[in-house]
Amino acid sequence: MMKNHLLRGVGAALLATPLLFAGQPVLAAGSHSGGHGHGEAIGGPGEAAQADRTVEIAMHDNYYEPERLSVAGGETVRFLVRNEGSLVHEFNIGTATMHAAHQEEMMMMVEHGVLEADRINHERMKMDMGGGRTMEHDDPNSVLLEPGESAEIVWRFPQSADLEFACNVPGHYEAGMVGSLEVGQ
Repeated sequence: MMKNHLLRGVGAALLATPLLFAGQPVLAAGSHSGGHGHGEAIGGPGEAAQADRTVEIAMHDNYYEPERLSVAGGETVRFLVRNEGSLVHEFNIGTATMHAAHQEEMMMMVEHGVLEADRINHERMKMDMGGGRTMEHDDPNSVLLEPGESAEIVWRFPQSADLEFACNVPGHYEAGMVGSLEVGQ
């Protein structure tokens, strides 16, 4: 089911095509130095040496492989994430509410020209958005990758939670770049 609040300012055209800015396709992402609301009992960063297992995630244009994951309550997972698509993509662990809030921040990055369709303008990520917030993408529950890049996230999950992993680049979540993450079930 599509969430209407996710489309605010984006428009239905994003479901099928990349966002255009100044006639060029662009996408956005970022940590924005304010975090993604980790207070929602989603777990926390873990230590690679203490990981119970490693899960490889491939990001394509606009889907994940695998599309579903199950983890045990309290499990620490090392995610090896690769962007095999031709666009910038994000792997972000959170709740649906967290993703909705993050999508608004990502749209702001589009408006400030932080990203292009296939590259990140790193020099602009340090731009002051007011209140000490920047557009850096450095939260431990998320990685933002250009095509061909890879990174890892080590995450310790809570005993139970209603989570998903998603790409919050404008239009990607709405196009289906979201996966289910069953915790402790």
